[in-house]
Amino acid sequence: MNKKKKSALYKAGKWPYLFCLPFLSAYFLFSMFPMLYSLKISFYDWNGFGAKTFVGIKNYLDLFTKDPLFLKSLGNTIILMAFSTPITVLLGLGVAYLLFDIGRGKRIYQTVNFFPYITTPVAIGFIFSYLFDWQSGYVNKLLIWLGALNEPFFWLGSEIASKVIIVIMIVWRYLGYYMTIYLAAMTSISSEVYEAAAVDGASNFKIFTKITVPMLRNTTRFLIITSLIGGLQMFEEPKLLFSGWASLGNGQTGGPGHTALTTVWKFFNDAFSQDSRLGYGSAMAYTLFVIIMLFSVVGFRLSRGKDGKGE
Repeated sequence: MNKKKKSALYKAGKWPYLFCLPFLSAYFLFSMFPMLYSLKISFYDWNGFGAKTFVGIKNYLDLFTKDPLFLKSLGNTIILMAFSTPITVLLGLGVAYLLFDIGRGKRIYQTVNFFPYITTPVAIGFIFSYLFDWQSGYVNKLLIWLGALNEPFFWLGSEIASKVIIVIMIVWRYLGYYMTIYLAAMTSISSEVYEAAAVDGASNFKIFTKITVPMLRNTTRFLIITSLIGGLQMFEEPKLLFSGWASLGNGQTGGPGHTALTTVWKFFNDAFSQDSRLGYGSAMAYTLFVIIMLFSVVGFRLSRGKDGKGE
């Protein structure tokens, strides 16, 4: 390429596009194309092999009219998300506030609280399965030693207890992440604000509720919205905790009465099981996508300030 052509390309402003071309090509090939293709096959009856049969919106209608397990999984997902999100946000804020003013050992406490977030999901599932094991679990042993139980309790065999364990897993895993985000946001608050409040005689509780919490509103909104998105895509925690449930002879997926079956787990079973239904699974995935969008918009609007700007 001669100097004149290079100069023409530079003047036309085409160089940035040439540099972006490798990334854009990979993004379209590995992200956009699969998304668009899955939207297409959601209107077909297809198992991944052979010919496709066009069925229109039948797959979407069957989700709500002929598949009670989909509604069950959606309800389970919303319940688990509704309990885990506020608990994790509130605990993350509380722990961050307690650690913010600690001098000696502050980094040690932060590191210890952050460890669960970087722990592999498989290890977390193994830990909780072992803790709440019916015969050898330490939770049963501790409760029996304290006199709260007379005999071991089958935690994973109870619908309510199963949901509680999953919520505990989620909170334990993500608490360190929420704490870290809040700590980073607290450092951006000017110390002069706290000094002025202290001079005016404000108590620690008033400083926390009237200064810290309002000034962390944007951070809280961000965490709530990301929690809603992540909660509706919940898969690892219940899957790992109840991965061997169906092999116990009851033939049920997702714990007792499918109480731990989430929407993504249901999608995984339908789309990638032995009797693969990729078209139906794609319709389920896009239905979940619309639900996530609705929850995100509602969560964003509810977390905005009175002036509509979230300030």
